[in-house]
Order: sequence, then C-alpha cells, then structure tokens
Amino acid sequence: MAASGTALAGLAAFGLFCVGCATGGTGTRDEGPAGSQPVAQVSPRSAPSGTAPAVRRVDAVRLLKADPKVGKEVREVLEPCAGKAYPVDTSYGSMTGGRSADVLVNVMSCADSVGLGTYVYRAREDGSYENVFTVEVPAVYGTIDRGDLVVTTQIYQAEDPMTSPSGSEVVTYRWTDERFTEHDRVHNDFSSPVDATDDDLPPQSEPGRRPGPSGN
Repeated sequence: MAASGTALAGLAAFGLFCVGCATGGTGTRDEGPAGSQPVAQVSPRSAPSGTAPAVRRVDAVRLLKADPKVGKEVREVLEPCAGKAYPVDTSYGSMTGGRSADVLVNVMSCADSVGLGTYVYRAREDGSYENVFTVEVPAVYGTIDRGDLVVTTQIYQAEDPMTSPSGSEVVTYRWTDERFTEHDRVHNDFSSPVDATDDDLPPQSEPGRRPGPSGN
C-alpha cells in the first residue's frame, strides 16, 4: 500500500524528544539516564546463573505507560491490535553492564507495523527500571548487537510505498560514562525498481557472432 503524503506527514509529526543527548540528531532522542525517578517495579524471574546478566521478564506495556518520557502519540497506540496482542516487541540483553539484562522495547503501529518509538530500560538495585534511551521518529527500530544498541530508521520520500523506503540510517550507540553515545553511523541509499522496456535493452547480436563496432 502506497504511503500517502498525508500519512507520512502524520508520522513525521511525531517529532523528536531529546534529553541529555550526547550527539546531534533530527529525532526525539534521550541517550542518558532518566534521573532518580523509577519507571516501574517488577517481580524478578532470573535466568540460570552464568556470565550473562540475569534476565528479568517485564511487562513492557506497563513500563511504557508509567514512563513520562513516552510521547502522547505513542501512548495512543498502546492498545491491543487484535485480541490481547500489543504492537510491542521486547528484547533483553547486556548493553549497560548491569547485573540484570537491559530491556529494549520497540513500539509499532497496528495497521502496518511501522516503528514509532524505541526505548531502553536499565534495572535498578531495588527492582525498578529507569529509561536510559528514547527515540520517537517514524519507521524506527532498535536491536541489540554484541552489547551495542543499533537503531535503524527507514527513510521515505513522499512517493515511496511503505514497503519500499528510499534508504535507511543505521546508528550504533555504546554505553559510555553512564549514557549511550553514538559510536558509528551508516547511511544506505536503496535503488528503486525500474521497469525495463525493449527500448531500454541493448541490441542483440546474432548467434555465433560477437558484437563489434558499428559501421565496419
């Protein structure tokens, strides 16, 4: 389904929320600790002991609803899409070096699964969580890669269908001095499909003959 200019404009209206940013950017980003106010408290369910930090499963929707850094537009989509399924993906991994695994949450739209916001929560000693990273821009999605936070944003032109962005911006963040700082940035331009016609094709040579210069 092609993305209309109106729809894209609506997504772009999400704006950027930037608190304690370590680098510049064009989106709502919070790359540092959230402060002393806890977001929520959960009952720990620890993973087997080992070198990896303990994984404590959380109610991601509850975390988001209790987080003052989550924007109004994102809050409005925190409703089940179908049945009891929320448009939320949750990942656990070590990014900040804590004893418990960090929680990475991606929020998407129900209609087309377009990313709306990416958040990272770090466990406190008392079991509560603090928001240490926030980005709210259209078509954003975060992943954990070998201890780094990797945030990918799809780039759309006005005429692009939602299935075919014009490019992407991939930013790698690393936890340094109690905050996420930008470590690497890659911009990708995607080629657009072109419908070739007979006029666009090179002339065909006869079987058994090699094509050569014309006029001989």
